Amino acid sequence: MIRPLFFILDPERVHHISTSLMLLLSKIGLSGVIRKIFNVNDPRLEREVFGIKFKNPVGLAAGFDKDAKMYNQLSDYGFGFIEIGTLTPKPQVGNPKKRLFRLKKDEAIINRMGFNNKGVFEAVEELKKKHRVIVGGNIGKNKITDNKDAIKDYLICFDALFDYVDYFVVNVSSPNTPGLRALQDKKPLMALLKELKKENERCTDKRKSKPKPILLKIAPDLTDAQLLDIIDIVKETKIDGIIATNTTISRKNLKSDLVDTEEKGGLSGRPLKNRSTEVIRFLVKKSNKAFPIIGVGGIHSAEDALEKLEAGADLVQLWTGFIYEGPSLIKRINKAILAQSN
Repeated sequence: MIRPLFFILDPERVHHISTSLMLLLSKIGLSGVIRKIFNVNDPRLEREVFGIKFKNPVGLAAGFDKDAKMYNQLSDYGFGFIEIGTLTPKPQVGNPKKRLFRLKKDEAIINRMGFNNKGVFEAVEELKKKHRVIVGGNIGKNKITDNKDAIKDYLICFDALFDYVDYFVVNVSSPNTPGLRALQDKKPLMALLKELKKENERCTDKRKSKPKPILLKIAPDLTDAQLLDIIDIVKETKIDGIIATNTTISRKNLKSDLVDTEEKGGLSGRPLKNRSTEVIRFLVKKSNKAFPIIGVGGIHSAEDALEKLEAGADLVQLWTGFIYEGPSLIKRINKAILAQSN
């Protein structure tokens, strides 16, 4: 009922309206009611992945709760985990507006937000609240930081968030920060991940804590040769897993008007479904399932989520599907997983 009204308005404005509404519902004491409507609680949904126990395998991908303002409220809608960010050391406004575009005929979104966020240290203040959900910290570099200095930005974010998130995601695959995807090349990526592993050890010793899982988020546009490099990198650096995949720069087989599809930015949603699943299958087969994978991209139905899990993903994440289908999608996916387990 609400979606047709929302879809008349600018997508970024709608995002702010809907998040404000979610926060308001929580503030007036309706969290319990929302949890009763949308949560599916069953021990058969639990998953233990990279040493963390998830109450269910359906998470919210980074980009929705960039500044960790509403991870607890979002958990009321049935998510098993919430990924915040992408966060950078310094606040940044991101790219000029308009920078978010709906492709309704394709059930897709193009975004070129550009890591707009209030900075990692403001997010840390939000994360000091008691968590009701597993929280992942997605980290990146500031636009003004040269690639040769990128490691410093990732280390700042890692150190700041270490005590407040359950796992880390290294984002080198967004197409909306100039030069960022060059960090996916084998040599710079190896150097970055090795430094983060060392920082993980330092933080562990300093805080007398367990190390935090480190995952790498990759683009769907990588070639088979590049994906084989990713497998080698994971094995050599011993990071904990992969998120497959980020948004795509491809515009193949879209139904929407050319004026919309030619907007610059990363494409997410239904057109990404098959490619992200292909990447999951490739990584699983070529690595002999050597590491955990979180599958994301084009999940708009329970069947889409099951397809990714059957392809070898251990967990799944939503973003565009959550926007198009609403929070009932999470419940449908969890119920479908339970139906399969019977």
